[in-house]
Amino acid sequence: MKNIVGVRFRKLGKIYFFNPKWLEVKKGDHVIVDTAQGEEYAEVIIPNRKVEDDKIVAPLKNVLRLASEADTKHYKECREKEEEAFKICNEKIKEHNLDMILTDVEYKFDNSKILFYFTADGRIDFRELVKDLAAIYKTRIELRQIGVRDEVKKIGGNGVCGRELCCCTFLSDFETVSIKMAKEQNISLNPSKISGNCGRLMCCLKYEQEAYEEKLNRLPSVGSIVKTPEGNGEVDSIETLKEKVKVKLKDEDGEGFFYKKFDAKDITIIKNAEKEVLGQEEEENKKELEELEKLENEDKKMEEQ
Repeated sequence: MKNIVGVRFRKLGKIYFFNPKWLEVKKGDHVIVDTAQGEEYAEVIIPNRKVEDDKIVAPLKNVLRLASEADTKHYKECREKEEEAFKICNEKIKEHNLDMILTDVEYKFDNSKILFYFTADGRIDFRELVKDLAAIYKTRIELRQIGVRDEVKKIGGNGVCGRELCCCTFLSDFETVSIKMAKEQNISLNPSKISGNCGRLMCCLKYEQEAYEEKLNRLPSVGSIVKTPEGNGEVDSIETLKEKVKVKLKDEDGEGFFYKKFDAKDITIIKNAEKEVLGQEEEENKKELEELEKLENEDKKMEEQ
């Protein structure tokens, strides 16, 4: 078992584990930690805790000390410098006529580097911009292209659910979201209904996906032939989370049909139908599906970059 603490460098950023050594800290404390890029000022999110060795990536960097008043003052000065650097960088972007949008600036605590975050549709040749910024600040300059998800995370806002965006409250990492998730959850494939403020597929499609996948592996596909307490029939539709199956059955005289719902545990699969790649509704809305695939592909490109 190892003693660890979890810290965050930026608001809503990823939580990183450090070795506190002899130091006892509590949630909300500010500390100075040793990183691969030098000393950093961070906020404690997870106080001292014992975890198993195989659940952490060794070796852990150390917490150097609790932040002093001087450290906090310097940290605030860095934040003030970021505002000025943001204005200057935007002016230089206009001078060089670059098709990019500056979203954030980050001053490293030890003044070893300044990071400028931006969004753009494609690759940008910003070599001249870097030279200008390096001449002004006399330190290492780094420009990082980020995706629209990261941009919205910094801006903030509310989702269609009426709550503050997940990425602005608790979501520290973006996971891949695919159209397949919307299909398996039987959600409308209308891009306006399943796209977030960032214009990409909503992150919340991922939350219940594991439950859907587990249940769908046990449930019959639409079109399957099943045995029910009232005879054999064909699966018409499925309520995945409730594990209920709507079956099309023949009347007693064999000339008509009627529909009835059964619990999945009460039916037996005689012949399971292959799952269709495109259902009838999707065939009728191929344009919307193409738009969704475009959003999905743009996400994949940003991940590769």
